[in-house]
Amino acid sequence: MSLRTTLKPLALITGALFALAPLASSADQTVKIGFAAPMTGANAGYGKDLENGVRLAIEEANAQKIKIGDQVTQFQLVSEDDQADPRIGVQAAQKLVDAGVSAVVGHFNSGTTIPASQIYEQAGIPVIDPAATNPIITGRGFANTFMVISTDAQNAGNAGVYAVEVTKAKRIAIVDDRTAFGQGEADEFEKAVKAHGGTIVTREYTDNKAVDFSTQITKIKSTNADLVFFGGLDTQAAGFAKRMKQLSLNAQLVGGGGVMDEDFIKLAGDAAEGAQAWEYGRPLAQLPGGKDFSAKFKKRFGVDILSYAPFGYDGAWAAIKAMQQAKSSTPNVYRPVLKAIDFDGVTGKISFDSTGALKSGSSTLYQVKNGAWVPIVTKSGG
Repeated sequence: MSLRTTLKPLALITGALFALAPLASSADQTVKIGFAAPMTGANAGYGKDLENGVRLAIEEANAQKIKIGDQVTQFQLVSEDDQADPRIGVQAAQKLVDAGVSAVVGHFNSGTTIPASQIYEQAGIPVIDPAATNPIITGRGFANTFMVISTDAQNAGNAGVYAVEVTKAKRIAIVDDRTAFGQGEADEFEKAVKAHGGTIVTREYTDNKAVDFSTQITKIKSTNADLVFFGGLDTQAAGFAKRMKQLSLNAQLVGGGGVMDEDFIKLAGDAAEGAQAWEYGRPLAQLPGGKDFSAKFKKRFGVDILSYAPFGYDGAWAAIKAMQQAKSSTPNVYRPVLKAIDFDGVTGKISFDSTGALKSGSSTLYQVKNGAWVPIVTKSGG
């Protein structure tokens, strides 16, 4: 057999192999970004909302073919369900560490974020908190903990000052659900009320699974309270509002974070009218990219934003931009860049103070008017 006839089949085989092989890889490297929040249970709606925000950021980054160093990078989302349970939250954090994630966006509840952040600190992996707001989170001096949302010291603090100085409430009652979040914001509210000369007539407690608030409301009614601050999330706040109306407690209801959403209005029914709630950040519609973000979120996922998706989106982008600027996805290399990051996110300017807390957070008071949440005032500050 001649050399020529030997080469011909070889050429055909080689050509076939080239035809079967992809022309080029879409990415030179894969970087995993972890996410943890409640994906089942009572807080699952918040968890899915947050995850969708993170997912949207990652999909956009992949579409842009972002390079880390000289390599096109494919970002991969790795999600864990922490079930809003501190013990399971620690397990979820360890799973993400074991999976080799370069950063984590999470968790939702302060009660899971506080212990989980210890795991990330030990592993040296930055965690960017998009929703949990207890000041303890960034108050421990951890090098790997960052927040793209205001703390309760600001949000509930604003609520306390406003209740005394603007609402002019004379007799203020407080109820909290005994979670790290609910109790934390109630503590900050009480601190602000007292610092500005207000009077707390009673402080009552429930738990985050309670459905009947008759005992607490009866006690509050006996004190002639004219304002009630509720430290807990939307579902329970709605139940509390309904029971207030049934028991004829004619006081101004004020919620903290996690209350200003459509679920509260649906569940509270006509008892929702007039209720107030302080929420983290500025109204999305008033921010430069807010309307566009809302539209693309609805187009991508088929639902409206529930609450914290924009913060999840900004948290993911903070990690991606830091890696891009540092030209590395290695935490020890990009962490200093993340600490110094400064960019305009969907929720506002994203930059961190020396503790990892958001530098220039803000919070907004909303009130239900004619069956819809309406922004009343926004307070800014560090």
